[in-house]
Amino acid sequence: MKIVDVKLGMLKVPLITPFKTALRTVECVEDVIVMLETDDGRIGYGNAPATAVITGDTHASVIAAIREIFSPLLLNRDVGDLNQLAREIDGAMVNNTSAKAAVEIALYDLFAQGFGVPLYRALGGGENSLTTDITISVDYIDKMVADAESAVERGFEILKLKVGKDIRLDIERIKAVYAAVKGRALLRLDANQGWSPKQAVQAIRSLEDAGVLLELVEQPVKARNLEGMRYISERVKTPIMADESVFGPLEMMDIIQGRVAEIINIKLMKTGGITNALKMTDLAGLYDVECMVGCMLETSIGVSAAAHVAAARSAVVSKLDLDVPSLCEFDPVIGGATYTDADVILNDTPGLGIEKIEGLKLLA
Repeated sequence: MKIVDVKLGMLKVPLITPFKTALRTVECVEDVIVMLETDDGRIGYGNAPATAVITGDTHASVIAAIREIFSPLLLNRDVGDLNQLAREIDGAMVNNTSAKAAVEIALYDLFAQGFGVPLYRALGGGENSLTTDITISVDYIDKMVADAESAVERGFEILKLKVGKDIRLDIERIKAVYAAVKGRALLRLDANQGWSPKQAVQAIRSLEDAGVLLELVEQPVKARNLEGMRYISERVKTPIMADESVFGPLEMMDIIQGRVAEIINIKLMKTGGITNALKMTDLAGLYDVECMVGCMLETSIGVSAAAHVAAARSAVVSKLDLDVPSLCEFDPVIGGATYTDADVILNDTPGLGIEKIEGLKLLA
């Protein structure tokens, strides 16, 4: 099975409500879609969002990387040489992790199609039914409480609250949501690098003293401030999870060996695709470290790829944050995994199982 063409498109999907964090506000999912076509008529799909404040990738940079670097590397190559292709993609450019991920996801999709099995089975197998949390955007207290109660009514049992804008108001937001859903849902916090180490310790201790039970606090401080994150981990009872601080296996080792955080959040758009994500789950298993598999604000193509990885590595991936399809007004991807509120059901068709994408605009 040889790759004979690389096509790109743009896909835009409106969100039900704006997605608000300490770093940005987004009103729609908008991704570059990559399609790898083979000489036997198969198509492998991948996606890449623009997340300049996290990965540094923009739509323009993703498109340029794929067209100028990865397409020449892939054309007329055999999909069966997956490991070699993955190494070449990773080594062809520094950074540009979302562009790499889009191409790698499409390659893995084709690889699994070649064996006639769903991607998670090609990666080792696992259960095809998963459960995700849902994100509650940072907002006015009444709005966050209403959104949390609505999510619980839809069947979500784990809520991830976005905070990190105003430490005092954050505490009040969290207390209000906790009081509203106590006994019905677990709470996770994502500060998106919005606090200082001392602020984080103050806030988390205040919540602990008030009886607010949190499953974890994600990335409370700036990505490079590993000492600050360790400072927090050593002073609070609540588990701390590293997200933006960890892009690949080497950074993961720094977190583990430095006892910086107890949980690692793995995202394909940070790792550069599936290959490094699998290496990271293997490291987590070796060191008995807990992992979450999450996603950026991206289409269900990349989210589904992440879900397949999580299913295949469920022994170490204990938490999922794959809620974007549930935040969108509709899913334009036909076929593949299905998302019904908190429930994610993986396809039993080959690869990612994608049949077509409605509303896709091809790029010339």
